[in-house]
Amino acid sequence: MEMVSRKTILKKSLLKTLQSFKMSLPIMIGILLLINLINIVAKGHYSKLFTGNLVLDPLIGALAGSLSFGIPITSYIVGGELLREGVSLLAIAAFIMSWTTVGLTMLPLEAKFLGRRFAVIRNILNFFFAIIISVLVVLTLSFFK
Repeated sequence: MEMVSRKTILKKSLLKTLQSFKMSLPIMIGILLLINLINIVAKGHYSKLFTGNLVLDPLIGALAGSLSFGIPITSYIVGGELLREGVSLLAIAAFIMSWTTVGLTMLPLEAKFLGRRFAVIRNILNFFFAIIISVLVVLTLSFFK
């Protein structure tokens, strides 16, 4: 009798999971299409966004990274390409940090599953921490030169 109830519970759980997945699938597809569109349009224009200003570069980098979306493993390649285009390390660090941790394009999905308040606060904190940490990274590296 105990086995039957466990199977029933497992079956109900799987059905709920499938229903949640079916509900979120259209949102995920829309978000992925939006992310790809933003990345395609912005490709090659990042080097034009950065002015070399020590105050504006991390802010612009964090804003550009927040509007884009990337996965951490590709950040090494993107960071290297931006560095090769002459973008400052300060801007690259802020861009990569916000690119991987702030997800404005993923905000609707995150808000749906984790709550709007949590999603907004997490993204705002990650945005500001991306700027702070990028400054700390560059300062730390300057000590070792």
